[in-house]
Amino acid sequence: MTTFASGTTASNPEKDGLTRDALTVLQPGFTGTTAPDWLLRRLGEGLASVGLFGRNIASPEQLAALTAQLRAERDDVLVAIDEEGGDVTRLEVRTGSSFPGNHALGAVDDVELTREVAFELGRRLAACGVNLNWAPSADVNSNAANPVIGVRSFGADTALVARHTAAYVTGLQAAGVAACTKHFPGHGDTAVDSHHALPRIDADASVLADRELAPFRAAMAAGTRAVMSAHILVPALDPDHPATLSRPVLTDLLRGELGYTGLIVTDGMEMQAIAATYGIERGSVLAVAAGADAICVGGGLADDETVRRLRDALVAAVRSGELPEERLAEAAERVRELARWTSADAPAADGGRRPDVGLVAARRALTVTGAEGAGPFTPLTEPPYVAAFTPVANIAVGDETPWGVAAELARLLPGTETGSYTGADAGRAALEASGGRRVVAVVRDEHRHPWMATALDTLLHARPDTVVVEMGVPQAEPRGALHIATHGAARVCGRAAAEVIAGT
Repeated sequence: MTTFASGTTASNPEKDGLTRDALTVLQPGFTGTTAPDWLLRRLGEGLASVGLFGRNIASPEQLAALTAQLRAERDDVLVAIDEEGGDVTRLEVRTGSSFPGNHALGAVDDVELTREVAFELGRRLAACGVNLNWAPSADVNSNAANPVIGVRSFGADTALVARHTAAYVTGLQAAGVAACTKHFPGHGDTAVDSHHALPRIDADASVLADRELAPFRAAMAAGTRAVMSAHILVPALDPDHPATLSRPVLTDLLRGELGYTGLIVTDGMEMQAIAATYGIERGSVLAVAAGADAICVGGGLADDETVRRLRDALVAAVRSGELPEERLAEAAERVRELARWTSADAPAADGGRRPDVGLVAARRALTVTGAEGAGPFTPLTEPPYVAAFTPVANIAVGDETPWGVAAELARLLPGTETGSYTGADAGRAALEASGGRRVVAVVRDEHRHPWMATALDTLLHARPDTVVVEMGVPQAEPRGALHIATHGAARVCGRAAAEVIAGT
């Protein structure tokens, strides 16, 4: 183990149990594809978790080398990642995911398939040295206008979401990777993205109990090792504080009423719902005081200074009496307990390996609707023009991950061309670019984007033979010569749709 100088506070982090506990509850990120010296030093001082993002991953081999580098410094380190599959992928951020996301799995509604997908994804994570996944999303997508959950949810039906959340947790943890079920107490009935502002849910307590909490109960019954809090205000539970900072939500409800004993992780503290209102230092202190055990940070703030600031804020809060030392110690011990579980429950080498399960699931998830009275669809034999009507991606998804059907259609029908369009003139511009070629229009949540619906109106009026592929939540009425709902924009979803279009 490498020896480094101590931290910047007057006390020595190697000897100071309080300072070590403050570091232990942090789950920071970093930049680069190798661990920086400051991160290795912090692991030696007590840091117990590291969060990985797309910027840290170039290949499975590189990721395995990175996690080995971390474990050479601390062999029980928790290596966490936000790998939901589907639209939210870090392992395959530059290519698109080999697994469909939750909404596609919910559309199939085969809990054994969901378990198999989660196991195969977990097996790949474990093979790369990742042992904590900030997934699955257990949110019930009850608000069709939700800008941040959408296809990350299994669906809008509570019972469906509950059974698939449990299956996902079971599959993931059978591979030796701890599940972190999110976003408690449920982010589905929001119209605001908590990355940008503080959402509010005004449902009464009985609705919350029946609709939002049921999937979390199912996850707990399935043994989820961690639960992630949501940065949302739920006045029926706590009129004054967002859930992440709320003792009534985290301690009284989650710990007390629901009886949860595992790790409670916060959503990213630099998200504006917290950072813009409380600041990350104050927010972190309040979160731990409320009952959170681990502070997730690093999606945006990924440096040693952030770790130092949060560590010092927690230590200062204990020394001032604002944060009970026993609460911080309890939180740190829960982190260590999860680390012990991941160390003791390593999966068998390749048990149950099924590398094609993601594509199988994506194919089964398709909903294909032909134009009324048009007869059977004749697959394309000539390369089409793909018009991608592209909305702004939410931060959780990111705009660096490719999506659509163009790449897969070009593989099946060489010569396929594509263009990306947005705004009021999107339909007209796509028509002009298409020339005489057959058009495949690709949309994502048409029902949430009036400009997108207008673009399709323009396109279908001039070219009724257009094929429409909806890669978001298929809330709008199907239209076009053929309408394909993929229930997500993962690479395998695009491939499954392209196979239908090309008749392969």
